[in-house]
Amino acid sequence: MAFIAKYNKFGSLSSNTYPDIPPISLQMNKKYGSVFMVYFGLDPVVVVYGYDVVKKVLLDSGEEFLNRGSFPLVDKTNKGLGIIMSNGERWVQLRRFSLMTLRNFGMGKKSIEERIQEEAEHLMKELRDKRGQAFNPQHLFNCITSNVISHVLLGERFDYHDEEYLQILKQLIDGVRLESSVSGQLYNFFPRIMDYLPGPHQTFFKNIYGVQTFIARKVEEHEKTLDHTDVPQNFVDAFLLKMEQEKNNPTTEFTKENLMMTIYDLFIAGTETTSTTIRYFFMTLVEHPDIQAKIQDEIDRVIGRERMPTMKDRQEMPFTEAAIHEGQRFLDLVPLGLIRMVKRDIELEGFTIPKGATIYPILSSALHDPKQYANPYQFNPEHFLDKDGRFKKNGADMPFSAGRYF
Repeated sequence: MAFIAKYNKFGSLSSNTYPDIPPISLQMNKKYGSVFMVYFGLDPVVVVYGYDVVKKVLLDSGEEFLNRGSFPLVDKTNKGLGIIMSNGERWVQLRRFSLMTLRNFGMGKKSIEERIQEEAEHLMKELRDKRGQAFNPQHLFNCITSNVISHVLLGERFDYHDEEYLQILKQLIDGVRLESSVSGQLYNFFPRIMDYLPGPHQTFFKNIYGVQTFIARKVEEHEKTLDHTDVPQNFVDAFLLKMEQEKNNPTTEFTKENLMMTIYDLFIAGTETTSTTIRYFFMTLVEHPDIQAKIQDEIDRVIGRERMPTMKDRQEMPFTEAAIHEGQRFLDLVPLGLIRMVKRDIELEGFTIPKGATIYPILSSALHDPKQYANPYQFNPEHFLDKDGRFKKNGADMPFSAGRYF
């Protein structure tokens, strides 16, 4: 391997606290190349850096890098269940069902777009009630994103001032923050020792179990009211009906345990990342009033002020679309992709990566690749516009991940 080093402060897998990862990995890349090995605690991991090699791992290598690696802090709470950290046939079955269900959702009473529009109306009411006073919008962003997800998963939305709902949101958001604490990182290095020690990692477990208890109660409520004759209008009901169909299959992955963990996975994947992205995008626009003005002009021209925006409007709003993509790229919310595990010995950039090795893809290196973006460390929507001002895609645009597992 190009380089072997001990480095115990490389970062965690949380969504928004990786201040050390990009500069450290950049330094190592310049000195040792696009593939190098470091030690996280006592465990060796292979780091891949740069769009070309990250693309090979996430997109071009098929099944070889598909499995998730071990992450003790998360493994303790999800036990290999659900969709995010599962592997093998379980992941295949749950992913296929989830994609199909979420794509088809909305063909019944209300579409996802209509639910988003409804939530936007509730948000506007809250903003009007502020009467122009300054406030921190983080709470509202957490509420609107989680409510849209709750609509889809549970068929239910919550009032922004509902005490139980706010407590669950706090546990969910704090869980992500605690995951990034020093205590959380130490747990990943020394889980057996840390189990017996106090610290933020114990609060993390308490918070996660609190959210999971809430989800378990909601699933029980749906079991009592499930209508076997109607088209399911939310994810939970669709999964429960699938469980009924599979009840005589001894190897089925459609169990209540997998249902509850999949709901948790979708909640945590959608709420914190989306709300944080919105919050930082607004902050970035405040620092770039010229770009903010162009977005406002495009909104006024295409949508106006008399109706709600729709997904169809995206086709007529290339600058706004480009600014949103650039905001995600510039924010770099998930610099380090979820860890992978090699399924068999494989060659990568001239090195033999052994079966079972842990791979850390540095997504940040793709988002800041100078060969893909003219000014990678500047906020510039033109990174996603062609010479005629039309929106253009970029293969290096992988702010959260890429490939089949994404």
